[in-house]
Amino acid sequence: MPARKAFTPQIAPDAQPLSALGGVGAKVAEKLAARGLLTLQDLWFHLPRQYEDRTELVPIRLLQPGRPAQFEGRVEAVERGYRYRPMLRVAVGDDSGATLVLRFFHFRAQQVAQFAVGARVRAFGTPRPGQLGLEIVHPSYRVLDAAEEAQLSDQLDPVYPAIEGIGPASLRKLIAQALQRLPAPETMELLPPALLAQEPLCARMPSLREALLTLHRPPQDADLAELAAGRHPAQRRMAVEELLAHHISLRRQRIALQHHRAPALKGGKTKLAELLRTLPFKLTGAQRRVFDEIRADLAKPMPMLRLVQGDVGSGKTVVAAMAAVLAVAAGKQAALMAPTELLAEQHLHNLRGWLEPLGIRVVWLAGKVTGKARAAVLADIASGAAQVVVGTHALMQDGVAFDDLALSIVDEQHRFGVHQRLALRDKGNSGDGVPHQLVMTATPIPRTLAMAAYADLDVSAIDELPPGRTPVQTVVLSGERRPELIERIRGACAEGRQAYWVCTLIDDSDEVVAQAAQTTFEALQQQIPELRIGLVHGRQKPKDKQATMAAFKAAELQLLVATTVIEVGVDVPNASLMVIENAERLGLAQLHQLRGRVGRGSAASSCVLLYQPPLSQMARQRLATMRETNDGFVIAEKDLELRGPGELLGTRQTGLAAFRIADLARDADLLPIVQRLGDALLHRDPERADRLIQRWIGGAARYAGA
Repeated sequence: MPARKAFTPQIAPDAQPLSALGGVGAKVAEKLAARGLLTLQDLWFHLPRQYEDRTELVPIRLLQPGRPAQFEGRVEAVERGYRYRPMLRVAVGDDSGATLVLRFFHFRAQQVAQFAVGARVRAFGTPRPGQLGLEIVHPSYRVLDAAEEAQLSDQLDPVYPAIEGIGPASLRKLIAQALQRLPAPETMELLPPALLAQEPLCARMPSLREALLTLHRPPQDADLAELAAGRHPAQRRMAVEELLAHHISLRRQRIALQHHRAPALKGGKTKLAELLRTLPFKLTGAQRRVFDEIRADLAKPMPMLRLVQGDVGSGKTVVAAMAAVLAVAAGKQAALMAPTELLAEQHLHNLRGWLEPLGIRVVWLAGKVTGKARAAVLADIASGAAQVVVGTHALMQDGVAFDDLALSIVDEQHRFGVHQRLALRDKGNSGDGVPHQLVMTATPIPRTLAMAAYADLDVSAIDELPPGRTPVQTVVLSGERRPELIERIRGACAEGRQAYWVCTLIDDSDEVVAQAAQTTFEALQQQIPELRIGLVHGRQKPKDKQATMAAFKAAELQLLVATTVIEVGVDVPNASLMVIENAERLGLAQLHQLRGRVGRGSAASSCVLLYQPPLSQMARQRLATMRETNDGFVIAEKDLELRGPGELLGTRQTGLAAFRIADLARDADLLPIVQRLGDALLHRDPERADRLIQRWIGGAARYAGA
């Protein structure tokens, strides 16, 4: 009898591990896995964030500020200098008779030697107006041999999100290998053609395979502006599928949740009345209305799922505290999770001030709580002695076990992603019972969009500010008027006030933002030596960051130079002046959040939006909107109208559910289509729906049916 051949199961192409590719050993695989890239499909969907046009050479004379281009010329002069930090300037000229400066802040001696006078250089970058005409900071470049004829590219070059430890060229090669293994169009398609044909917009879109190849290898004649705006048909096809995956995941979550029970929290009148008596302020009508909606939800034996959106300073935290009182009055626990330690500590301070006089024990759990202190807190949470638990992502970790969690509160929902929120909910999952969920955001969202973005949530709005809050006066200034601004800061601090100076330089690297903040900090120390100035940025150790923030809060520092780490939740009532540098680069929602850090006391407050000319039409409209209104809901509508860069719903979110290509603001017109496709797919082909969720959300989808 012939020996039977060993059976080797066939792995579907999309599920093949990346070790199947040449050049992917254990170390490279580990670096890719750290970014969630495990299979061929993961690499197919690791899409470029922008494109570079290296298909032609542009004469230096024709280069335009703000427009990336490739050019070639000879080195005419080289200068090394030091102004706050080492600097290298290389003047390059060409046959058009014009000259451009290449500026470097990070450079090695070897690089300096490369730039000998007369050397041929081919460079790519975005020109900006400089002291001596146009300049490019840190261009990508090649020094060419005298006789070398370097070939021009015949297609647009993709620029991928960086992966630590893997260079751009290596990543491009790996992705090119993965694309060679793309299966046939019909194998890849998860959206039935008959279903897509019913939607005229989808019927005109390319197949998924075609869309992927176009986005990784755009042809030379592809419209760069359309690609940059996310409006190319290939991007739209991908956006439909991604939005659909998220929509189905949320729908499933809602449907699954309706099968669960939650504790009906009906009592608590006495405790609530006591809290309202001791508060140093009166609730607004909007706070009372939203709390009544929450109270009605909590009294039902089914889980609440409610999003409370309110402008900066509208008083969401006290509404959350009132909800926590209802949970504690029923003999159960409440947990509040915030995205940063700064914001979590602020919530802790407020909740202790309001709840501890009522005999309610509030505890704190974050990454920096370690050793015996951590063990003691975990024991109190597990025994139920801790009635209200405040913390960061640490609340979701495996070692955290609640005695009887009845209410989970998540602040700044967009910073977590929906599926991370569900991880906290699962902490209270006992039998068929789950906690109620209250989700808060200070990013006001137009109602229609909120309903689409948070398909699993009921939406409430606190659309009224507490009395006594002074509106913040917003001024727009060109960077040329910086000396006047410095004098204004000097004057405000001399009167006993405090100020923020926020550096918002946008770059793919956090390092550059930190650098910009460092440079500004050093310059201001020289220009206003009499002031006590602090520095906070994302690259600092958490304890250093916390110490500086605490010193600012205690008025030991007069001026705080910071990156956008202070965007959310820092409350310093004495701070009455906010400077936002490079304001033209930010979306409306983020500008509004930053502005909300001042005007928290009774003193008249100002926000100065410092911009670098020239301004684009979009930037001009954004800055004008900021000057005209302080109303977050008006700003949100305007942001939607302008189709800003996804700031509106925080699609830059760090959570697992961040969008890779879709943008809820930009792609709002696709949402009705997505809802129809979702209904049909869930009804007709739930298995395809599963695969779609797996493709786009992956591991985070484990919560979708929980």
